[in-house]
Amino acid sequence: MTITAAHHAPLPTDDREFRDLVRTWLRENVIGEFAELRGRGGPGDEEIGFEIRVEWEKVLGRAGWIGLGWPVEFGGRGATVDQQIIWAEEYVRAQAPARTNHMGENLLAPTIIEYGTPEQCERFLPGILRGDERWCQGYSEPNAGSDLANVQTKAHLDGDRWVINGQKVWTSLAHVSHWCFVVARTEPGSQRHAGLTFLLVPMEQPGVEVRAIRQITGGGEFNETFFTDAETEASLVVGQPGAGWGVAMALLGYERGISTLAQQVGFERELDDTIALARRFGRAHDPVLRQKLARAHTGLQLLKLNALRSMSAKGVPGPEASISKLFWGTWHRDLGELMMEIMGPAGLVAEALPYELTLEQKLFLFTRSDTIYGGSNEIQRNVLGERVLGLPR
Repeated sequence: MTITAAHHAPLPTDDREFRDLVRTWLRENVIGEFAELRGRGGPGDEEIGFEIRVEWEKVLGRAGWIGLGWPVEFGGRGATVDQQIIWAEEYVRAQAPARTNHMGENLLAPTIIEYGTPEQCERFLPGILRGDERWCQGYSEPNAGSDLANVQTKAHLDGDRWVINGQKVWTSLAHVSHWCFVVARTEPGSQRHAGLTFLLVPMEQPGVEVRAIRQITGGGEFNETFFTDAETEASLVVGQPGAGWGVAMALLGYERGISTLAQQVGFERELDDTIALARRFGRAHDPVLRQKLARAHTGLQLLKLNALRSMSAKGVPGPEASISKLFWGTWHRDLGELMMEIMGPAGLVAEALPYELTLEQKLFLFTRSDTIYGGSNEIQRNVLGERVLGLPR
C-alpha cells in the first residue's frame, strides 16, 4: 500500500549532506513571523503565536518534513534514526516554532501504521502529512488518570455508528483539534483492561463539548472534554473492538520512545539557558549550583543515550519505555526548580501586572506536572517493577 503524498526528492544517504540540507532549508524558511517566535510555544507557553505555528506546519508539510521517519509506503521519507536525530538537533538550533501536532504525527500515525486498516491509513495519514489535521488524546478521566484501566467512558454500536458518552480530562489542545483518539469501554460489565476499544472520533460535532482548564502558567492547553451521544463511524476502530488496551499501550510506547527525541534536544537548549541564567545572576561560580548544573548535564546525556537506545529498538516499544518517562519527567522538574534557585527572590516576582510571567517561571510551573501526566512516576515504577523486573504486585 502506498499513501498518495507530494513527491519529494530522496534524502541524502550521507549524514553530513543531510545536515547541510536541513540547515539550509531551516535558514531559508525560518524567517519573518516564523523567526520572530524564536522557538516559542513549548511547555507552559502553548498559546503563543498559535495561528502562525499552524501555518508553519503547512510549510513543513509541503516540504516533506512531517512524517520524516515514517515508511515511504505510508507517505513518509524513510529517514534513518541518525537523520531523525539530525533533524531534531538542527530544528532546535534554528529556533523554529514549536510544533502543533505532536499527538497526530508522533503518536497516532505510528499506531495506525502498526494496527490500523489500509483504509484508515489512506484516510488519516495524508491530513497529518499536510499539516492541516490536528489530533488530541482521549485517555485520562477524572478517576482514570495514571490508573488508565479504570476508564468509564462508554461506547456502544448503533447500526453503522459508535455512540460515545463520558468525560475525558487533560485532553491537550482539544480546543484546536479536529480529531481525538478515544479509549472507551464497549463491553458492558467489563473491568480494568478488558472490554476497552480504541476509537477515532471527530471533534467538530454537537455531541462534543470542550471546556478549557486555565493553568497557573496563564495558558489553557489542557481541557476537559464531554461526550454526550457523540458519534463516529463503525469502521473507525483501531485494532479489534474490546482489545483497545494493547493499542493504547503501544501508543504510549511511541510517546516514550522515538517521539521523545526532539524533546530531549529541547531540554539541551533549556539547560544552556539555565547556565546562561546562572551567569546573568552572578551565580555561575557558586560551588553548590555548579554541582547541580553538572548533575543536570550528566542527566541530560543519560536521557539522550536512552532515547537513542529506544530509537534503535525494533518493533513496538515495550514496558521498558517507562524508563524514559520516569527519568525525563523527574529531570525536567528538577531543572525548573534549579532555575528558580538561581533567580532567588527575583524568581518570585512576576514580569508585569496583572500576571505576566517570565519564560523561566512558566517552565518551572509547568514542570510540576511532568511527573504526573502521561503516567505518574509511581505508575512508571510499578510498570518497571512488575512487567520488566518481574516483581510481585
